This record gives sequence, structure tokens and C-alpha cells, in this order.
Amino acid sequence: MAAFFTLINVKYLKLPSTIGLMILALGFSLLIVFGEILFRQLRELSTDMMNQFKFTEVLFQVMLSFLLFAGALEMNLKKLGEEKWPILVLATVGVLISTFIVGTAVFYALPIVDIHINYIHCLLFGALISPTDPIAVLAMIKKTPVSKNLESQIAGESLFNDGVGVVVFLSILAIAANGVENIEPVMILKLFGVEVLGGLLLGALIGAFGLYLLKIIDNTHTEIEVLVTLSMVLGGASIAKYLHLSGPLAMVVMGLWVGREGRQDKDAAGEYVYKFWHLMDEAMNAILFILIGLQIIRIAEELGNQSMIFFFAIPISIVIVLISRFLGVGLPITVMRTMRNFPKYTVRILTWSGLRGGISVALALSLYEATEEGFLMPSYDSNIITAMTYGVVLFSIVVQGLTVKKLFDKYNKVNSGKGMPKSAAVEASE
Repeated sequence: MAAFFTLINVKYLKLPSTIGLMILALGFSLLIVFGEILFRQLRELSTDMMNQFKFTEVLFQVMLSFLLFAGALEMNLKKLGEEKWPILVLATVGVLISTFIVGTAVFYALPIVDIHINYIHCLLFGALISPTDPIAVLAMIKKTPVSKNLESQIAGESLFNDGVGVVVFLSILAIAANGVENIEPVMILKLFGVEVLGGLLLGALIGAFGLYLLKIIDNTHTEIEVLVTLSMVLGGASIAKYLHLSGPLAMVVMGLWVGREGRQDKDAAGEYVYKFWHLMDEAMNAILFILIGLQIIRIAEELGNQSMIFFFAIPISIVIVLISRFLGVGLPITVMRTMRNFPKYTVRILTWSGLRGGISVALALSLYEATEEGFLMPSYDSNIITAMTYGVVLFSIVVQGLTVKKLFDKYNKVNSGKGMPKSAAVEASE
């Protein structure tokens, strides 16, 4: 299906692959959902297929590991180092600000359309929707001309904030499951510290060892180099899961260790290693966005007759998430402007380019799995969270993804002279 839809997109739609595949898969899903009389057997087949595996597990344990490693492999380590403070602040403080603004705003806004949901569950929605999706963001960045400094900020933030966002989500989930009175701040700090710092340390250890092996091989056996990098990703993901560490952060650090951009020993891994991971990145991306599009079938099954009621909440959630993203980015950058210069339109660019994707969908669907495992969450609340999440994801990938290039063009035009570092201005004009 990914191959067929990609062919249609390349031949006829000619849209960015992420957006084109999402639109085609969504259209296919809606055809099945609303054409039930004509496609009853096809809907049953699709539902069975989507229920045979846990989307959350497939994404976090397999696809995300491959995609994050491949994405980090192409990052410029030197440029990332130059933008380390904006990336660090946006990936932590920005996510926390957005989480609480989204949760609080949704709690007070939904009663307007006669939808009521617990505050702690609103915070869960804020936590799962606040991190930008590195897969969608990296796919967009590759197709958009922008200065290397801004590219590093956008891509670097998206690579690191999903790991932080997952930890924030798990912390709020623990509070919701056990009650605020049974949770001590030390427990949250311990969870955050072990997950985040442990993930970074694991990635550094495996990345350093993997790079050492690649230098020993010295490009003489391409197949061994590919197997070493595959072992790093699959083994690292398994170890992170076993030790309850942040797998996404480990993958990012490993990719940065092995990647050649911005490093002196650029030839540690042969050219075919990078070609292999580029191929994996493109193929996994195609399959992932087909899966996200097909999730509408499963979500429609979960929502049942409540579907139309919950769609009133989607426009509200889209507006709230955009405003929260603007504040989550704008407030930290306003403070950091006292220490360094940021080009014009930086806040607008970071706001509009903050796409959401498979990670948010996976976390929303994980609430059903958590309920099955003993987390007592009303099905009404989990249904509304899922509907809002899917609505925001679709809007960000299709609408924001299709229009962000105009904003980038305006950014490049305004900052091609004053307001940008000389190197960035040259890159933008090119």
C-alpha cells in the first residue's frame, strides 16, 4: 500500500511525501468507514489488521528507533552544538509550558460545547500533544530551504523534546492512576532523571562503542558496518526498554555519535551505511504515515456513535494547541533574547513548523491499553482525547505542512541581510 500510494503521489499529486501519503491513506480510510454498506468486508478486514498489533508498541519499539537514528545520523553536530541552549530550553521548559497551557485551556473551553473531562486527563492530552514529532518535522525540513542555524533549532528540538514529552506524559499518567496524594515529587524527579539522563547515557555508551567498531572496520566490509549500526539500534532499543530508560533519546545520541556531519573523522562509516539508513528512513516514513492514516478506522470503531459529538472539540483543540505552542516557544525565546540574537520571524517559524504526528497518536491510543491494564479512565475521556489528538495531527501535517514553505520564504527574504549571522544569511540566500 505504501508503494502504491507513493507512486500515485509522485505521479499525480506531487505533494511532499509525508502529506501526500497521509491524504491518500486518510481518504482510503474514510471511504471504508463511510462506505460501510459497499465495503463491509473491507472494513472488517482493515479493523482486524489494525487490531492485530499494538500501534504504540510497533512505533516506539521498532519504527521510532529506526527513524530517530536515521534522522540524527544526518544532523550537523557542530551546528547542533551552536544551538544547544535554545534546543535544550525549548525541549524542556517549552514542553512543560505548553503541556499546562493546553491542559488548562482545554478543561475550561470544552464545556462550551457541552463536553466535560477531568482536569488530570486534560493534562494528559497536553502532555501527548505538546512535543513536536521528529519524523514529520525532519521530513518537512528536508524539502524546505532554510538556514542551517534555524534548521538545527527546529530539528534538534523535535529530536529531543519527544523523549522529554513521553516522560512528562508518563509522570502525569502515574499521578492520574495513583492519585495526587499518593505521588511524591521525589518519585517524579526520579522517573524524569532515570528516563532522560539514563537514555542519554545509554545512547552515549552504545554510540561511542559503535563508532569504535566502525573505525576498526575502516570501510573494508560495508555489510559489517551496516550490521553494526543495525545492532546498535535494535540492541539499544531492547536495553532501553528492559532498563526503563528513554529509548528515543538513546537513539538520537547514538545517531549523533555515528553521524559524519560536523565531525572531523567523517569516514568512520562508509557511504553505503548512510545510503542504507536513508533508504530505511524513506521506507519507514512511508509505512508510518500510511498506518497513521489507517488509524481512523480503528478510532471510528472506538468512538462509535459519539464520533460526531466529539468532532466539535477538534477545532477548539487545534486553536488551543497553536496558541500554546506559540507561548511555549515565545516565552523562552523572549527571555533568551537578552543573551543572544534571534532573527525575525523565529517564533512564528518555530510555532508553525511544530508538526505533530505518530508519537501523539501512539500516546493517545496507549490510554486504551493503560485502561485495559488497570488504569481506570472513563472511556468518554479517552475517546475525546483520541479524537482531539487525531484532529490536531491531521491539521498540523496537512495544513501546516503545506503552508510552512511560504513562511520559510518570508523568513529567508527578511533575514537575508540584517538580523542573521553572515553564514546563515548566505545559506538562506542560496
